[in-house]
Amino acid sequence: MTVTTQTVREIALEQPSSIRVFEHFGIDYCCGGRKPLDEACAAGNVQVDAVIAALEAAAKAPKETVEDWTGKSLASLSEHIVATHHAYVKRELPRLGELAQKVVKRHGETQAELPVIQAKVAQLDEELTQHLAKEEVVLFPYVASLEQAIAEGSTRPHGCFGTVTNPIAMMTQEHEAAGVLLAEIRGLSRNFTTPEGACPTYHAFYDGLREFERDLHQHIHLENNILFPRAIALEASGD
Repeated sequence: MTVTTQTVREIALEQPSSIRVFEHFGIDYCCGGRKPLDEACAAGNVQVDAVIAALEAAAKAPKETVEDWTGKSLASLSEHIVATHHAYVKRELPRLGELAQKVVKRHGETQAELPVIQAKVAQLDEELTQHLAKEEVVLFPYVASLEQAIAEGSTRPHGCFGTVTNPIAMMTQEHEAAGVLLAEIRGLSRNFTTPEGACPTYHAFYDGLREFERDLHQHIHLENNILFPRAIALEASGD
């Protein structure tokens, strides 16, 4: 299998340094990560040779310290996601909402896309707030309890949702919905590019959106590509 026929998800898992490359080229490695690299490049109007060259350069560069979660407990991974990424979402979305309000008030009449972006940020806030709660209250505790029960050989916890694949399927769908909203925001903002003469608040808003997208991609990568598949395999291991 050549790198062009590998899925973006596979490359991201095998080569953690590739994540920065995908972010640079705007290639989705989380929700849309099941596309082969050449197909993902074509969809994003990106030269596949340029991406491959960047991947090779990243592989040869001095390695950054990247936490490898593939062998850690699911409980510790869940705790990391909540403490790092969930906390970031809860802190950042209200801030972005305030910035959106200020920018729309100042520039909304001349930049027609801004009220639309503001509405999508508000929708993202509402949907992710509910999403994070379901993970923290239902899914993550169940996975941690299941992992502990299997390790101790004790009775498995009973989930009100049947098999763990059911809430995971719902969480994955909600990840995709969040990804669509962010892609729409990126398009409306012309890749988070402020117009000439934009005020500092305008720049702060778009910079914040760009960073939020980057963090959410990392967040979803840990869940979709590591936590969820391992949880499904763990539940099936004793069947």
